[in-house]
Amino acid sequence: MSEYHTPVLLEESISALISDPSGIYADVTFGGGGHTAGILSRLNEDGHVIAFDRDGDAIRNRIEDSRLTMVRADFRFIRNYVLYEGHKLAKDGQDILLDGILADLGVSSHQFDTADRGFSFRYDAPLDMRMNQEGGITAADVVNGYSREDLERIFRLYGEVDNARKLSQLIVAARSGSAITTTGELDKAIGSALPKFAEHKFLAKVYQALRIEVNHEMLSLAKFLEGAADSLKPGGRLVVITYHSLEDRMVKNYIKTGNTEGKEEKDMYGVVHSPFKAVNRKPALPTESEISSNTRARSAKLRVAERTAE
Repeated sequence: MSEYHTPVLLEESISALISDPSGIYADVTFGGGGHTAGILSRLNEDGHVIAFDRDGDAIRNRIEDSRLTMVRADFRFIRNYVLYEGHKLAKDGQDILLDGILADLGVSSHQFDTADRGFSFRYDAPLDMRMNQEGGITAADVVNGYSREDLERIFRLYGEVDNARKLSQLIVAARSGSAITTTGELDKAIGSALPKFAEHKFLAKVYQALRIEVNHEMLSLAKFLEGAADSLKPGGRLVVITYHSLEDRMVKNYIKTGNTEGKEEKDMYGVVHSPFKAVNRKPALPTESEISSNTRARSAKLRVAERTAE
């Protein structure tokens, strides 16, 4: 396993996750394998980890351990794969439920630092941004093919930028001459909209919006949370590390209400039923020393929940 990704909140997340060293756990965002390696280090010979990732680079970076099953898939399909892989792991051949699930959301260090993946404005590279490079639309497809109104929508919704309309107008004007195919061309097209002294922060929001749209991240997260609830045994832990307000709000809402919108659906007795109960009412945050050594940790929040009994 190559060291191409520095895991965030490693000790805190694994300590919150593991209750039984003989249990079966899922790391649904394998990445560089740091969290998976940490989980395996806490398990005995009977424990097992099912690790998910849709990025071929991550799968090729696998850990060689008989207690690890690798699955190349979007984590939205967790329940299907837990049923399939768990059936093979169960000693009695019956379906299993997991003891814990860990999700480290967002983009890995490797994806950001590999120029030709197109995730970062630090490099002049093709506008790709696909986490699974074997299919799906690219960021270039979005930038050149979406209507002005749809571009405005994703920049406002997923990037939370104030001048989303101006951004979309600049892109439409620039692409009328020739297609925008690289990060450098995109940066140039929207250059007049970048706020002085905050260009990098603004570009990060723009690139975040495009990345979320390309990879359908919000839909995947919503489906994952539903599947996680169906895949955990009562008392099993859900541990999620978020990096921006959109995903953190969805996770918080699901833990509290059982839906990502945060709608409190009460029964006839006025009780809100959720498949989870929060373990930490406020999210755990990285220390200053971790932030100084890993800039990705700056916006990280760790939320922990426990599967309630049926």
